[in-house]
Amino acid sequence: MSSSFLPSKGSRFAIAIATLLLLSACCFAALGGDESSIAADQAHMKAQRRVVQTSGYTVHEMEDPNGIIVREFVSPEGKVFGVSWQGAVRPDLEQVLGSYYDQFMRSAPTRRTHGPVNVSVPGLVVQTSGHARALMGRAYIPQMVPNGVNLGDIR
Repeated sequence: MSSSFLPSKGSRFAIAIATLLLLSACCFAALGGDESSIAADQAHMKAQRRVVQTSGYTVHEMEDPNGIIVREFVSPEGKVFGVSWQGAVRPDLEQVLGSYYDQFMRSAPTRRTHGPVNVSVPGLVVQTSGHARALMGRAYIPQMVPNGVNLGDIR
């Protein structure tokens, strides 16, 4: 086989990096994602994880070394139907909201000074509040919330 058909060493490296970036972007158990990849979130955050089973869903609570807490609410079907966070700073919302991040950014108010942000559009609810060093929020997909789950529990 001729070496002219093989990619150069630099091209192979670039392909490998691109592949890793694509895989890392899809492995997080963000809103709407699968429970099976929550361990990737834990590793990304360098967090300790605690799992709490309730009668209608499972909560995976992760706390990073800086005290940021992210909770992922998982349905019996293994889908993340809600997330919440609290801490001195916001977590990486692009990671937490996953494929819903762009919809959130398009729907969030573009001009605001301070105060809460509430986005409620078909298929997505995001609510943030707090003040410096005490931020919190939650997001959920209304049609994915299991029957009997109290929305007030997503916190």
